[in-house]
Amino acid sequence: MITFTPLTGGAATTRTTPLCYILQIDDVRILLDCGAPDWHPEPSTETSSTPGESQQVEPHWVRYCEQLAVQAPTVDLVLLSHADVAHVGLFPYAHAKYGLRAPAYASLPVQAMGRMAVLDNIESIRSEEPVDDPANSDTGLDIALPTFGLTPDPSKQRKIASIKETNDAFDSLHALRYSQPAHLQGKCQGITITPFSAGHTIGGTIWKIRSPSAGTVVYAVNLNHTKERHLDGTVLLKGGAGGGVLESLSRPDLLITDAERTLVVSARRKDRDAALLDAVTNVLQSGHSVLMPCDASTRILELLVLFDQHWSFSKLRAPLCLVSRTANDMLTLVRSMMEWFGGTVTKEEAFDAGNNKKRKRNQEGEDDALGTLALRFKHLEIFPSPDALVSRYPSSMPKLLLVVPATLSHGNSRRIFAEFASVPGNAVILSTPSEPGTLANTLFNEWNLGQSDNERFGHGSMNSKIPLVGAELEQYLEKERAAKERQATQRAALARSQRLLEADEADSDSSNSEADEEEVEDALGDDMDTGVPEGDESAKQLSFDIFLKGNVSRAASFFKTAGQASRFRMFPHIERKRRVDEYGETIDVAAWLRKDRALAVAVEAEEAREAQQKKQEEEEKSKTPAEPPSKFIVETIEVQLRCKLLFVDMDGLNDGRSVKTIIPQVNPRKMIIVHSHREATDALKESCLSIKAMTRDIHAPDVGDVVQIGQQTNVFTVALSDELIASVKMSRFEDNEIGFVHGRVTGNANSTVSVLEPTMPVSSSGDAENIPASDVRPVLSLPWSTMIGDLRLTALKTRLGVLGIAAEFIGEGVLVCGTRTSGTLDDVVAVRKTARGQVVVEGSISDVYYTVRREVYDLHALVAA
Repeated sequence: MITFTPLTGGAATTRTTPLCYILQIDDVRILLDCGAPDWHPEPSTETSSTPGESQQVEPHWVRYCEQLAVQAPTVDLVLLSHADVAHVGLFPYAHAKYGLRAPAYASLPVQAMGRMAVLDNIESIRSEEPVDDPANSDTGLDIALPTFGLTPDPSKQRKIASIKETNDAFDSLHALRYSQPAHLQGKCQGITITPFSAGHTIGGTIWKIRSPSAGTVVYAVNLNHTKERHLDGTVLLKGGAGGGVLESLSRPDLLITDAERTLVVSARRKDRDAALLDAVTNVLQSGHSVLMPCDASTRILELLVLFDQHWSFSKLRAPLCLVSRTANDMLTLVRSMMEWFGGTVTKEEAFDAGNNKKRKRNQEGEDDALGTLALRFKHLEIFPSPDALVSRYPSSMPKLLLVVPATLSHGNSRRIFAEFASVPGNAVILSTPSEPGTLANTLFNEWNLGQSDNERFGHGSMNSKIPLVGAELEQYLEKERAAKERQATQRAALARSQRLLEADEADSDSSNSEADEEEVEDALGDDMDTGVPEGDESAKQLSFDIFLKGNVSRAASFFKTAGQASRFRMFPHIERKRRVDEYGETIDVAAWLRKDRALAVAVEAEEAREAQQKKQEEEEKSKTPAEPPSKFIVETIEVQLRCKLLFVDMDGLNDGRSVKTIIPQVNPRKMIIVHSHREATDALKESCLSIKAMTRDIHAPDVGDVVQIGQQTNVFTVALSDELIASVKMSRFEDNEIGFVHGRVTGNANSTVSVLEPTMPVSSSGDAENIPASDVRPVLSLPWSTMIGDLRLTALKTRLGVLGIAAEFIGEGVLVCGTRTSGTLDDVVAVRKTARGQVVVEGSISDVYYTVRREVYDLHALVAA
């Protein structure tokens, strides 16, 4: 049985992101994606207005995080599909805090680019507001220091992982390549997962989950079937639109897909690109700047390739700037994953042999972003912060700014927008509607409503981190000095106690060889007499009073001896033992250390020394300088919205027409719709139900709803007997052999597994007459033979051509076959496929008919009844 529960991103919700779902197949619980919401929605979307006051409500992500915290320890498998924050943003926090330790799988780019997206997000948030509670500090120093400005707000309950937790989480991922099946072990024994290309983002994945009891489950969200500059379309459609569905993904038992863009009508990519480039060029030529918010790792690549190519051919002099904390590392990773790209990026570069000039630009604009040159971005300049940007280019200079994040809710993009929007002539171009409640989504709604161009004023909060000055700085330094002194005192006391313990251990080790002497001296005490004057210490020798009480003239030996051997009384004697090793010599440790150091210096080569020196220099450079004492503040600023506002859809997702066309071609037996608004969900369900061949078993669960599939299905485990296997006629299909069985289930006293044995035929008619009427069962009808496979008429045409039979397509998918020499219709055979998958062969009885029918049979696996 299959159970499906959306934790967030349901099919009838106003907030379609993030995405996170629990899929349970029998006893195996699978977590599909683990996205994070935008932690900084605009205040107007998080408050409910009452007459005269504004009442604070609980953040919308609280319920999702609570449910994930409950479900995470029970998860057996994690599958991540895309590398943006909406799909992987909360995975590091759940891995570190919620106990999400199940094996996690993703494609290699999702692992690498998802890390960059999450790191940029958390670094941006941590630079603007306090996240960690000082009580949880590892050093304990932060507890003693004074706190100025903002403090962590428990009511927000933001789940922000640390940089170390993020790296550890993504390091634990198992990376797979496309079409690489992974056979799981342990509790997931028997389940096979296979990733396929989904388009939209680099490494974007369609997950095919194969279970022996539940069949095939396909998880396909955020698809794009069209080819882009840096990516090919999804492999769900062979050869793009109109090429049919990939056989490995067709007709699944369950399809989980999204319907968010069912009501969206997209323009052609050529028209969208032209509109975007024209808008950018016009604004720059007018002496103003363009601001484009974008994500940190995925869809930004399409924009970078497009703009860098446009800069090359238009000879624009305006700077092309990217403001992002992780851009350099992201581009370094991108250039190492060329095999994951598609589109025009993977084409070979072509030069004119005569003058070594590039070819002229193609009208489609797709033949010039060639090879790895398309990823060098020679016109791109990267800045880690707005201050670095301003120090290089003044605000009045025309330029194109790509800023992160795309939501404008925090970070560099929000800070730049606050100054950028008040300049008339500047333009803000949105490439995605963004998550509801964010500033970018608010601007999109303004653009969508077609509001007038009158001057408008907006208010927004701005978080920032500023250095301490004046009395606050002096108080902080004084408290820091006192805290460090206390900490140093504690360390010194701890070190002193540790030295005492080590000294005690050393004394006990060195006194092992003198234990006998100490015991004798302690026992004799004052009875010891040297027999020489006290002044001559060098001549002192031990003498003992050997008076013994009782009849102890003989004493038994301490060691076991044969017979009744005994020993007589002897003077006490102390044997001084030398501390030696197993070979009788004491090792001079200092000599070995000196020799080892000399050997190491002799062996070390000059190249090794240089490498070590370079490594040390890099480590010194990588060390981040200590930050001055700072505090977090929040300001409410007034922004005069006088800039232009445009929206160009560069999301790279299927539109409504594509969604309604692709899903009927996949033709799943059951379907679950997620990640959608109610109106879009209803539109997709209505479209699917209008097709007769489509399933009627379509579910659209909201957040928290539980969908159960296959509860009427009973699964039994039986063992096939040797007699049954010997009687089955097997037919080969691809890499498998298939046969039809008819038997009866019998029990076995020695095993809990039932055995399927062949039915015993009646020996003779006489025996049949003696069978009581009550034992006579109705005669079963003979089952039909089954043909397994998908007939491709083009393959049949090729095989008939080899045999000398001409074949041509006539009408709507009808293959007409006949000999080249015959001019009559008697030797003509027509082959066609019906909508239900049946193959119809029509024609007169002739050699051509039997030849065509035999070839049709050969293209299938015939399972005889």
